[in-house]
Amino acid sequence: MSAYVEDAKDRLIVWNGNAEKRGALTPEFYQTILDAVEGAKDRRIRAIIITSQGGFFCAGGDLNALIERRGLPEPERREKVELLHDVIRAIRACPVPVIAAVKGGAAGAGASIALACDFIVVEAGAKFTAAYVKAGLVPDGGLTASLARMIPRPLAMEMCVLGRPVVAERMLALGAVNAVVDGEQVIAEAHVWADAVAVGPRDAQGRIRSMVATAYGHSEAAQLDLERDAMAFAVGENEAAEGIAAFLEKRKPEYGG
Repeated sequence: MSAYVEDAKDRLIVWNGNAEKRGALTPEFYQTILDAVEGAKDRRIRAIIITSQGGFFCAGGDLNALIERRGLPEPERREKVELLHDVIRAIRACPVPVIAAVKGGAAGAGASIALACDFIVVEAGAKFTAAYVKAGLVPDGGLTASLARMIPRPLAMEMCVLGRPVVAERMLALGAVNAVVDGEQVIAEAHVWADAVAVGPRDAQGRIRSMVATAYGHSEAAQLDLERDAMAFAVGENEAAEGIAAFLEKRKPEYGG
């Protein structure tokens, strides 16, 4: 089984089981992520964790598959890339936060998937690699967009134009990942972040995710209008009633599922 979803309490865990190929991408892994995002529409689910069973999060695309793809007409090649992009869009549009638990490292489209997540927990010494250029290729999966948002341009150029890896500790220093822990603690740390998400207001969290996503492309005026409308709506919702009451009463809010 190269990928499957585990239903654990109030979260779904996507396991990349392609350990013999360092978590290289498979159609099953794509579909499993899509299935988890669809499953997150269940209001019981508060977070998704994406991780791997082996010692490496995801080595990206299989170069042998890319060799076969060279023989396809360009429109069909575009369709193949769109399969990955559908996964990235799904992660971005997920109704609950998505957490990447990165063991070993993330390369190519594996880095694209990890960096598309909302929270990123990484094994100490793990590397993020965008070495497409070493095979005469270019990044996909929204990787250039993610890097432009998360790290300085000179480092993004170093990663993409020269293909140099960046270690987890440097990514943490830049604020591009949330935590760096020993390898055996990666999954446990991801659950700590999922626990923190699970006690919050589900609907408000979903709206905030959408607002942060649009902030990178909107003008300040457009984002101000979006925030105005979102706040005007949120203040009338049950989550706000509970959150405000709990704050005033000096107790922990109970938002429910």
